[in-house]
Amino acid sequence: MKYDHNAIETKWQQYWKENKTFKAENPGSAGVDKPKYYVLDMFPYPSGAGLHVGHPLGYIASDIYARYKRHQGFNVLHPMGYDSFGLPAEQYAIQTGQHPALTTETNIKRYREQLDKIGFSFDWSREVRTSNPDYYRWTQWIFIQLFNSWYNNDTGKAEDISILVQKFEAGGNTGINAVCDNDTEPFTADEWRNFSEEDQQKILLKYRLTYLAETEVNWCPALGTVLANDEIVNGVSERGGHPVVRKKMTQWSMRITAYAKRLLEGLDRIDWPQPLKDAQTNWIGRSEGAEVKFKVKGTAFEIPVFTTRPDTIFGVSFMTLAPEHELVREITAPEQKEAVEAYIEATAKRSERDRMADVKTISGVFTGAYAEHPFTKEPVPVWIGDYVLAGYGTGAVMAVPCGDQRDYDFAKHFDIPIPNIFKDVDISEAAYSEKNGTVIANSDFLNGLSYEEATKKAIEKLESINAGQGRINYRLRDAVFSRQRYWGEPFPVYYVNGLPQMIGVEHLPLKLPEVEKYLPTETGEPPLGNARTWAWDTEKNEVVSNDLIDHKTVFPLELNTMPGWAGSSSYFNRYMDAHNQDEFASQEALNYWKDVDLYIGGSEHATGHLLYARFWQKFLFDKGLLPVDEFAKKLINQGMILGTSTFVYRIKGSNTLISKNKIQGRETEPIHADVSLVNASDELDVEAFKEWRPEFRDAEFILEDGKYIVGREVEKMSKSKYNVVNPDDICEQYGADTLRMYEMFLGPLEQAKPWNTAGITGVHGFLKKLWKLYHSPLEGGQGDVFHVSDDPASKENLKTLHKTIKKVVEDIENFSFNTSVSSFMIAVNELTAQKCNSREVLEPLAIIISPYAPHIAEELWERLGHQGSVAFAPFPEFEEKYLVESSKEYPVSFNGKMRFKLDLPLDMSTEEMEKIVLAHEKTQEQLQGRTPKKIIIVPGKIINIVG
Repeated sequence: MKYDHNAIETKWQQYWKENKTFKAENPGSAGVDKPKYYVLDMFPYPSGAGLHVGHPLGYIASDIYARYKRHQGFNVLHPMGYDSFGLPAEQYAIQTGQHPALTTETNIKRYREQLDKIGFSFDWSREVRTSNPDYYRWTQWIFIQLFNSWYNNDTGKAEDISILVQKFEAGGNTGINAVCDNDTEPFTADEWRNFSEEDQQKILLKYRLTYLAETEVNWCPALGTVLANDEIVNGVSERGGHPVVRKKMTQWSMRITAYAKRLLEGLDRIDWPQPLKDAQTNWIGRSEGAEVKFKVKGTAFEIPVFTTRPDTIFGVSFMTLAPEHELVREITAPEQKEAVEAYIEATAKRSERDRMADVKTISGVFTGAYAEHPFTKEPVPVWIGDYVLAGYGTGAVMAVPCGDQRDYDFAKHFDIPIPNIFKDVDISEAAYSEKNGTVIANSDFLNGLSYEEATKKAIEKLESINAGQGRINYRLRDAVFSRQRYWGEPFPVYYVNGLPQMIGVEHLPLKLPEVEKYLPTETGEPPLGNARTWAWDTEKNEVVSNDLIDHKTVFPLELNTMPGWAGSSSYFNRYMDAHNQDEFASQEALNYWKDVDLYIGGSEHATGHLLYARFWQKFLFDKGLLPVDEFAKKLINQGMILGTSTFVYRIKGSNTLISKNKIQGRETEPIHADVSLVNASDELDVEAFKEWRPEFRDAEFILEDGKYIVGREVEKMSKSKYNVVNPDDICEQYGADTLRMYEMFLGPLEQAKPWNTAGITGVHGFLKKLWKLYHSPLEGGQGDVFHVSDDPASKENLKTLHKTIKKVVEDIENFSFNTSVSSFMIAVNELTAQKCNSREVLEPLAIIISPYAPHIAEELWERLGHQGSVAFAPFPEFEEKYLVESSKEYPVSFNGKMRFKLDLPLDMSTEEMEKIVLAHEKTQEQLQGRTPKKIIIVPGKIINIVG
């Protein structure tokens, strides 16, 4: 038969499914004595749009590596699942009334069909779905572990909350070095014992690793939910483009700040891309300095300020607080209240990201309050400004205009006096001291000191007068963990007198209830507020009707759900023992698989998923539940496959579309056209376009030579840009093996590269040429027949094979998959020219190409007479001897002119070479009986006979 990719790929995909070919065995299973290798992809969110050809890029790369490791004799775990909770399914439910579970199931089915068509070697027996109660039971379990833990700075790890209670009972909290809320008051052991149980619970909330607190959040009224920073683009929600405001709400938070130091240090021990490490380093934002306390004049309040430059304290001329700072309303003078309130309201409409990015706009309002300088006792005016963020540091800055450009610009804008504390430096040179290291000082104890000396001295002085202390600060903030959504993990929490209580782990999972509608309630409660059966009976340990709430044995359940990152923060550990009903994963499985050896996914998750996952990993390690505190040894960020968009051009102010080359200076606006309506010559199917966009049905089309020529531009492949290429179509027309090899051939894995369907034909032609190596045509050209010889391979055949093995091994281990494809093409061309059909070469060739093109490799392997899958055949080893040249084809020259060539062994002596050359018939013909004057032999290069 000829190379029929559809028949071959359908056959082997069915074989893999029926035989569970890629099922990884856990320790304790029969025959599991292989070393482990764990390859993981960031699991997808199954959207209704399905996959486009850009999505499988990382999956193909990871699959090549997983298959390679199987060939090397490893027990490979290569699982796949779905991040199936999410806002898009909920928004669809709001619009249509369809339950998000039904939408999600439909989308997952579509994804699975597409993934299977591409021939991935996933172990589907371990599939997880974050929206499955059997899975999110363990997300709820981890939440409870966090709730029941605190962070001991002395031991440098999380410990059980019962240990903290014992410390409180023995000596209060004054000697405890713990991570806790800044407003935690000191108490003695006697005071602790005399606190009511309710007060004790409130105090413990200040220490727990997950806790309730009033937090500044990104609130999207249109979506009715809190959004994470990465869900906001240009001040509006990424989904739907709705306005987002800053708002204070009582939310669950995760005390990730407890792990800031360890999260930084751990980056040195993992092989992750440096740009990604840099992103996490900057996000965590470690800085050394001092916390300085400024008393607010006329009040009992103090404003703490963190500064990295305590040596500049004598340059302070005003203070700026974040508009959301808790003291703003307390200290604002009556005459300034209206202006302050208006400014706070305006700031709430700007996201933190926008405020951080905006370095040009200068805005602020004077509160009317004054603080007291800790040393000079001079009054310091207190302003608010949106360039200060409530969540960073203490939400307040001591402004030093002659040491910081932004402070200088703010002071100049609002005519705030700037003291010139330099003797010889022009005050207009703001940040002068920052650039050259000069210390801003006008006091006896700081003058004349270096930056380091002055910083140390300033901190000592602040501590001596109880006005501050040295401190290490982190930009990282505790992670808000509540979402006002329906489609998410329910919190395993009920409330007694307004205080959270955990449902017993033996009663998990707490499943999502049914609701009539997925919008917030009329009173503003989250969607779970619509549930009629959403109360916890502490005697029956089950969910009961809300009508039974009596606050004695039946209590209200939490109405928020967990954020999207909850389910993805430890899914890689669940894969190790996915069907264990008794525990998150057995210690035997965890100790065997340990961690992910290779993780592939997008760089956009650097400060979201990847940071939170590292946090949870370290916490579970502290609790003795995991064997390692970093979950992935090596991580690769795959690049993006870009789409080639097509555009039509509308003349502004008209309903006329003009062909690209006819524009000639006219003012036009580009409009995306679906790429499926454009042929390879850039010609638009005008009638199809009119059907697709009815608003242009009556438009005038200005053509060129009777055709409408579109413009093209490379940009992100996206459904909204109508430049999506469906992998199903590619698999149908060219085959999955072609798609896999072409995506790798496009360029280095980590780089962005444009998709060009026209280029795929070359890879498809290569696979047909590979097929022909193993077959001979039947007489009459009616198909072909398998034809591989058992004759020994030639020296040239073996040389081609082994140089290919060498290159492919190097490429795979360096993740240079694009150059491997080139090597395969060169090898097949050479073997075709050599007319090679030797089993000695073609059998190992089928193995080394199988990670890239597994379907054709399986078919060839079977035709070579093997039982079972090629997937476990040992990977051929490179043998140097086949590339070592044993002879040399010498050009034999007479008086400098080459007359013929002679093949001679490289280890032959010059005397022997001379005898053979002189005896050669062509030499005799040239000499015609003469004796040469001289014979020049350069071993390995030339032979020249001088006559």
